[in-house]
Amino acid sequence: MPCGLFFETYQKDESIFPTLWVRGWMIALGIFLLAFPFFAQTVSDWVGINMLNMFILIFIFLVGAHGLNLLTGYTGQISLGHGAFMGVGAYTAGILANLGWPFWICLPAAGVVTAGVGMIFGIPSLRLRGLYLAIATLAAQFILVYAMRNWEHLTGGSAGLLVPTAKIGNFEFDSDFKFYFLALAFAIGATMYLKNVARTRTGRAFVAVRDRYLSAEVIGVNLFKYRIMSFGISSFMVGTAGGLWAFYITIISDEHFTLWLSVQYLAMCIVGGLGQVLGSIFGVIFMVVLPEVLRIPTELLSGIFPNISDIFASLREMVFGIVVILFLIFEPDGMAARWHTIRAYWKLWPFSY
Repeated sequence: MPCGLFFETYQKDESIFPTLWVRGWMIALGIFLLAFPFFAQTVSDWVGINMLNMFILIFIFLVGAHGLNLLTGYTGQISLGHGAFMGVGAYTAGILANLGWPFWICLPAAGVVTAGVGMIFGIPSLRLRGLYLAIATLAAQFILVYAMRNWEHLTGGSAGLLVPTAKIGNFEFDSDFKFYFLALAFAIGATMYLKNVARTRTGRAFVAVRDRYLSAEVIGVNLFKYRIMSFGISSFMVGTAGGLWAFYITIISDEHFTLWLSVQYLAMCIVGGLGQVLGSIFGVIFMVVLPEVLRIPTELLSGIFPNISDIFASLREMVFGIVVILFLIFEPDGMAARWHTIRAYWKLWPFSY
């Protein structure tokens, strides 16, 4: 009796959906995601959470988290500036939209501009690694946020920048119901792109740079090219996420793109699992759902403890920190690794070998 997967060709071994079982689950998941907005209000009333808003945030952050996972998880380049890069994309999309550019041009333009900015700040990656590169990208975070706050005639400064609603032709994404499908399309596209790029020659070069950069250089891998390329692709994805965020909330300011957002992005990848597509998905879901879960007991206890809402913000950050530390200690490979372990156990059950 077979107890595992046995592939006879590399094509089957590298396929995204290798078995009929997996393809069936993916079809079921797709049907659920497409049908969810039609009964989301019922679920929201039951759990007390705006489910459409939460799913949209998950989809938007997933695009940016995939970008950071490509940079940090696959290429091994630490970045603490992705919150600011997301802001570059958001402001680019907002400024171009106010100039009358159509949505379908503003969004890729936001990604291209952010990719250019990311590649500029990625130049130190040729000589810097690890903590030193993290400090360099941290400098990018402060420089870009300073520009957002003080370039008032372009960004609106601390007052913020109004962004028109997304529109394709005469169709406006002016509600959560409509925007859900737009964000879902970009999340699926980013997920499929990351899954596919990891199987290409470029993706293997990224992993080689991460694991043994000296050996990679010896066998002909251009370190500077692939490090800069990873910064460019990663920044393009997070810039696109920033553009989506701008069109969703329709008003942006520098307060949205602080260092805390960059830390959240890094925490998403660490908690979910670096270097794995599922890691980004699990990490984003966990980090977006956790504040909502913590908010429920806060509201229930607000009648007994009127000041508990003031404590909630500090409590949330403390819980985030504890969760990241616990994952680093007990599951450094993240939730995706735990999922693979559980799945492998049941795949081989009841055979221990």
